[in-house]
Amino acid sequence: MTDTPAFTCHTDTDSGVTELQLCRPERLNALDPALFRALRQTVQALDAAGTTRVLLISSTGKHFSAGMALDVFASDLALLSTATARQRQAFQSGLRALMEDLDVLDSARFPVICAVQGGCIGGALDLAAACDIRVCSADAFFTIQEIVIGMAADMGSLQRLPKILPQGLVRQMAYTGERLDAQRALAHGLVNAVLPDAAALREHALALAREIAAKSPLAIATSKQALNYARDHGVADALAQMRLLQSAAFDIEEMGRAIAAWKDKRPGDFEPLAPTA
Repeated sequence: MTDTPAFTCHTDTDSGVTELQLCRPERLNALDPALFRALRQTVQALDAAGTTRVLLISSTGKHFSAGMALDVFASDLALLSTATARQRQAFQSGLRALMEDLDVLDSARFPVICAVQGGCIGGALDLAAACDIRVCSADAFFTIQEIVIGMAADMGSLQRLPKILPQGLVRQMAYTGERLDAQRALAHGLVNAVLPDAAALREHALALAREIAAKSPLAIATSKQALNYARDHGVADALAQMRLLQSAAFDIEEMGRAIAAWKDKRPGDFEPLAPTA
């Protein structure tokens, strides 16, 4: 039986906005290792090309994603076994690869926006937490589902969410598996906006992506790098890194184009980032 593609990916060459859309609603957009590998390869290729200015991750159907498909655990029991030292070593290597699949969202030179409708469950929350910005529909909810099936979340939620949400709230979610609804997610800063429905959500997310894409991609990439470093380091170290970043990225001509676009109330005319491969 031929399976449907896990996601589609399309770049609007005029704006530089790329939309990666999960497209297996009949499976509630369940995730699996093959999807994560394809996601990593796709994001790395977009980053290397340099033409994508913003990545929007969206979805289809009732839910953003039901998380890791349970049949993964049933079909890969040999790979998931930790009975011996060799199996534990292999388990760690496999888990590291899955973590790295999501790390590319954090390390990509462009910002990543995640648009969530319905459920963002388990591994899907790991994915959303790795993005720069999250927006959602009014029916959205977020849950660390892993605790319900007897395991700790292990692909980034427990590491990234405490940098976004209050510690006590993350711990309650991690220990109970309770759902964080859209309004509480907005109140606590997990999402930047709540829209009435999926159509309005996508329209809002695309408008936000286009607004960011109209700015200097060099300045945006520098800002993301500085923000990520500041998140993970102290203020003094982050300021020292900022001096190096700014000395490398400061471009009078780029600023001139940005100022002209701002005065004319139009998108800037900027060159794409240089390809890296």
